[in-house]
Amino acid sequence: MAESVVHTQDTHSPEGGDPNRRDFIHIAAGAAAVGAGVMIAWPLINQMNPAADTLALASIEFDLTKVQEGQQVVIKWQGKPVFVRYRTPAELQRVIADDNASDLKEPQTDAERTKPGHEKYLVVVGSCTHLGCVPTFGAGDYGGWFCPCHGSHYDASGRIRKGPAPLNLVVPDYEFASDTRVKIG
Repeated sequence: MAESVVHTQDTHSPEGGDPNRRDFIHIAAGAAAVGAGVMIAWPLINQMNPAADTLALASIEFDLTKVQEGQQVVIKWQGKPVFVRYRTPAELQRVIADDNASDLKEPQTDAERTKPGHEKYLVVVGSCTHLGCVPTFGAGDYGGWFCPCHGSHYDASGRIRKGPAPLNLVVPDYEFASDTRVKIG
């Protein structure tokens, strides 16, 4: 009768090593590499957070008595210019009449861009929505702002009417703290 021979492999031999130990070493090395990567990447990611002085200006208050009818004041908020404009009755009539104009690229009524009871004041970020230039008031075709960089025209409600800018001037979050003070942010 023939004897059957069974061959077994010694998993504890120096050539093969212990598979449980080898797996642990691979997992530990991978975890150490991930930890080192996080430690290197964290300062690079953290430096993209806003600076402390910018966060301190998260909201500002402005005294509206400094703006006369027909004038605008430029204030700095979070490193951006903000236009606070006290519009004349003629400007208000014109922008309300243009609420349904067909050439509005981003249709918005003037009432959607101002606060009820304070329609004479317009608060917008003074940065062109095309490439971020600062538009000037009174030079445009629609009685509002004109961006000299690429020729965008905004009306007195900050709505884009002509030119390459795709959007209206941005209306930041703001509220009236009183009849003479506005809080932006």
